[in-house]
Amino acid sequence: MFNGIVTNQGKIEKIIKQSKNCILLLQSNIKFNKKEIGDSVSCNGVCLTLYKIKKKLIYFFLSKETLRRSTFKFSKIGENINLEKSLVFGKRISGHYLQGHVDAIATILKVKSIGKTSFVKFDINKQDYKYLVEKGSIGINGVSLTISRLFKNAFEVTMIPHTLKLTNLSNLKKGDRVNIEFDLVGKYINNLYN
Repeated sequence: MFNGIVTNQGKIEKIIKQSKNCILLLQSNIKFNKKEIGDSVSCNGVCLTLYKIKKKLIYFFLSKETLRRSTFKFSKIGENINLEKSLVFGKRISGHYLQGHVDAIATILKVKSIGKTSFVKFDINKQDYKYLVEKGSIGINGVSLTISRLFKNAFEVTMIPHTLKLTNLSNLKKGDRVNIEFDLVGKYINNLYN
């Protein structure tokens, strides 16, 4: 479980393809120790298991299912990845609950900047639109954000300078793809009534 308050990034150093799976090697300034091997880490909003640490490199296994559902199938060496360690009981939660279970991939339709604030518009599949609520929460590449506007089969979020400074969302441009996780509560409520 995560809260979408991302303050660290990692850079893809190597991608090792193995049949239909792959190993992802990231370099990061986040301190991990041997006791954390087996822990969950949010990598661009995807819950991955840390399975090896070697110097400043951290290793993650990506299954066929993870590659199918996330933007990792498009990843390239040198790409920056948002990282968040899993929540610790008793710590303050500033964002909203995220599981690291990607629901969809969205493509950026438009990026507009006014001053130091960015307004980013994303497409969304017609069948997923029911999970969106204006002023509701959404996870984008693992970052907890608020939906500021809804459009037909699209939504917009507003990103403040602090978020842009600490995450890879500052690099977004038209045509880029991102991992989306809809609000957990909204998904369960929708499931109850359908």
